[in-house]
Amino acid sequence: MLIREAVAEDWAAIWPFFHEIVAAGETFTYPVDLTREQGRDWWLLPAPDRTVVAVDDDGAVVGTAKMNTNQRGNGSHVASASYMVDPAHSGRGVGRALCEYTVAWARAAGFRAMQFNAVVETNTHAVELYRSLGFEVLGTVPEGFRHPARGYVGLHVMHRVL
Repeated sequence: MLIREAVAEDWAAIWPFFHEIVAAGETFTYPVDLTREQGRDWWLLPAPDRTVVAVDDDGAVVGTAKMNTNQRGNGSHVASASYMVDPAHSGRGVGRALCEYTVAWARAAGFRAMQFNAVVETNTHAVELYRSLGFEVLGTVPEGFRHPARGYVGLHVMHRVL
């Protein structure tokens, strides 16, 4: 698997699984009716932030990540990232590879830590992955997320020092 900088032309491959994941309403705090154009603007970040894609041996986009500062100004020394893996390719290490890539990017870019502001507590695969890579749950916003099947569930704030 290759992880490379995303280009505008990649959006056509990202959008189908991005849309599926967002419309399901189970893991992201994005509006479930986000349009293709809105999604592109929210996901394909301009420099100095970054968006990357993971591609398989056939060159197909199987996942993507966006990396950015968590806050501006005096909080800009903490990075953040978000990940989406095409559900047709889940369980194959794509998410782990993307997460490891973003942690390495943040460290190389001089960030002191990495923080995820809104990890849905019922997204157990993501929570377990992040924990395995050194992230800790700092706290949970009770009922901070309205899950379409499970009702109001917590949102974890997860953090790791780089």
